Amino acid sequence: MAAVWYEKMGIEPVAVVIIALSLMLATGFLMTRITKRLHLPNVTAYIVGGILIGPYVLNLVPDRILKGTGFLPDIALAFIAFSTGEFFEIEKLRKNGNKVVTITVMESMLAAVFIFILTFFILKLDLAFSVVLAALATATAPASTIMTIRQTGAKGDFVETLLQVVALDDVVGLVLYSVAISVADASLSGDGFHMSNVMVPILQNLAMLFLGAVFGLLMKLNIANRQKSDNRLIISIAFLFGFCGICAAAGISPLLGCMMMGTVYINTSGDSLLFKQLNYFTPPILLLFFVRSGVSFDLGALVGSSGSIGSAPLIVIGVFYFLIRIAGKYVGAFLGCQMVGKDRKVRDYLGLALIPQAGVAIGLAALGARTLGGEMGRGLETIILSSSVLYELIGPGCAKLSLYLSGSYSNELEKMVEVTETTEDGAQKTEVELLIERIQKIQKELPDHDDSENEKAFNDAAEEQFESLYRSVHGNQRARRKLL
Repeated sequence: MAAVWYEKMGIEPVAVVIIALSLMLATGFLMTRITKRLHLPNVTAYIVGGILIGPYVLNLVPDRILKGTGFLPDIALAFIAFSTGEFFEIEKLRKNGNKVVTITVMESMLAAVFIFILTFFILKLDLAFSVVLAALATATAPASTIMTIRQTGAKGDFVETLLQVVALDDVVGLVLYSVAISVADASLSGDGFHMSNVMVPILQNLAMLFLGAVFGLLMKLNIANRQKSDNRLIISIAFLFGFCGICAAAGISPLLGCMMMGTVYINTSGDSLLFKQLNYFTPPILLLFFVRSGVSFDLGALVGSSGSIGSAPLIVIGVFYFLIRIAGKYVGAFLGCQMVGKDRKVRDYLGLALIPQAGVAIGLAALGARTLGGEMGRGLETIILSSSVLYELIGPGCAKLSLYLSGSYSNELEKMVEVTETTEDGAQKTEVELLIERIQKIQKELPDHDDSENEKAFNDAAEEQFESLYRSVHGNQRARRKLL
């Protein structure tokens, strides 16, 4: 064990914690250097890095580090949920109407239904395990999809629909998870199923939504007139940590409340800069969270069966989960698009872009493992972690394929923008004229550059330096002319 090795070296407990955290950060970063060359997302690097320094390979992180960092899933998910709130501006939601909601509910619910039928009715697994795993199947990972959209420069109705669906997708997943974990808890306690098992978690989450809205308003009042980024970060993090603490004390996931906090803040303040500032702060926290998840990955459980779950080995459950969830997402997105009358290309290829699963699902799995406990909890986290690595491996490729097949982007200039090939007089335009017109049209479609505070400060300093150098050079030139 790593703890024994540290004790033999005579290292103090405080030093052990610092060294372990340093190893987790360094390993996660170094692994991204490899995955970057393979065009894979950072989440994959973090999880694989955690497995490498975990008990099944190098065994460099003591068990007490894992126990002492049990708060990381709550904190990491709070930041993820708060940043998701930025996508729920009222004006955008009004424009979208009910179509996106219908598509999201269909693709989320069918994925959950498919997984529940597989685990409970076909594989004969425990009800508590089946219902929680089914709820986790609804969540997707928008980061990989958004990254692919930015890389390809894709646009159009398909891209707009996709972004709106992945933003709303986790909301459905969080609600289903809240209900599922309560049903699972009641099932394990032996009290039986009652309507209160569903109503109580719903009421609890409604209360957390209200409290999150209050925290969002208070955050806006305390941050609105402050310009220094360090003060803004301190206040926002204090609110997020405080809300997480309240949720932990109540035994409720902070995700819905933090999402509401971000939603209220962006709609009352219009301040998108705070979300960007938090994005600069959160990478080390998210890295530690995902590396920690990799360290806690139970590799041995994959090839064994657990009596507390069912007779099927976890590796069999994991493989079926991986495949059936993809089928549920695709069929649900297809039917949802058909119900609201979406274009054929959106209907046929939207499901391909909903495959990735990482951040929210892994965080919920960690919370679920803590609630279920024992072999069932470890099995749940193992399946989600192992399948998430596979989803992140194929997800970006499938997303890029869906964008290409839907005609949302093209590598050919002729297909990027449409221009008329003849003049008003009916004369045929030359190739040079068509090229110039296409370039001008692309330039008009590019968004205006919005300098951040840091960019403005840098530009101001650069201009001052340039003016000083200019005055110095021209002053010296005038002095030489006088001497001559």
